[in-house]
Amino acid sequence: MPAETRRLFDAIQATWPAASLVEAGPWTLREGRGGGKRVSAATARAAWQADDLGAAEKAMQLMGQPPLFQIRPGDEALDSALASAGYTLTDPTDIRIAPIEALCDKRLPRVCAFTIWEPLAIMRELWQEAGIGEGRQRVMNRVTGPKTGLFGRVSDSPAGAGFCAIHDGLAMVHALEVAPAHRGKGLGGWMMRSAALWARDHGATEIAALVTQANDRAAGLYDSLNMARAGHYHYRILKDADRETP
Repeated sequence: MPAETRRLFDAIQATWPAASLVEAGPWTLREGRGGGKRVSAATARAAWQADDLGAAEKAMQLMGQPPLFQIRPGDEALDSALASAGYTLTDPTDIRIAPIEALCDKRLPRVCAFTIWEPLAIMRELWQEAGIGEGRQRVMNRVTGPKTGLFGRVSDSPAGAGFCAIHDGLAMVHALEVAPAHRGKGLGGWMMRSAALWARDHGATEIAALVTQANDRAAGLYDSLNMARAGHYHYRILKDADRETP
């Protein structure tokens, strides 16, 4: 994997961390504790053999998690093997990125977007309503580097919540949600710019976000901010396993 691609995945892991990591044979196994696919999926860290797949499956089941693998660039052989074993492809996701200064070129409107940590109760309510429950919110608490919550308002009403953390000069935005009644008003863009201004003050040089390829609304936001596609991944999960958001 190229060094820059590795940097992206290292930043994703550091800014949205699993409850625990276990290196077992050729795999990195993750214990998610309800935090979603990103913190529950196994990844290949070394050359593997066909027999190693069964061991990884058993280990994930012992964790109380369905067998789930994240497929990154260079994992084409693993992807093929899992497909042959009955795993379903799900949630193809793009990594979007831009220089931090590209999102620091406008002054924020007054009383529109804020950075704050700890999250306000209303931010937690907005996340909960969007399906980002306690398990995912605990992921934010586990981050040890610079981090902040993002809070958006429209017409003096709470309207959006998000999370941003920094690793190796890269600010990653996660859990960005705008309440349905306030979408289409430009708030997502202002919240991203608020994150960029905070991140620049904390030493970041780039800002990134993750978006599933099926999420046209979010993709449109990142297109409008000129955030380029810098990487991608997807998951392979057994067909009978429950679906989660990435």
